[in-house]
Amino acid sequence: MAKKKSKKKSSKKSKPVEVLVVASKCKEQLKNHGCNVGGDALEGLNGWVHWHIEQAARRAEANGRKTVRAHDFLLM
Repeated sequence: MAKKKSKKKSSKKSKPVEVLVVASKCKEQLKNHGCNVGGDALEGLNGWVHWHIEQAARRAEANGRKTVRAHDFLLM
C-alpha cells in the first residue's frame, strides 16, 4: 500500500501587505508617460515602498533617532 504524502503547513501565516500607494494616481502618472500598467505593477511598487520605509526606520534608529527624516530615504 502506497504511503500518502503529507503536505507541510507553513507555521508562519503571511499577513496581507497594507496598500500604501494610491493606485489611481500611480496609474495616471504612468499613463501620462505613455506606459501601460501591468496587473502586478502596483503590487511591486507597494512592496518597494514598504522596503524603503523599513530601511529608513532602521537608518534613523541606527543614528539614535525616532524621527525618520528625508535623508533616511536616500539610496547610497
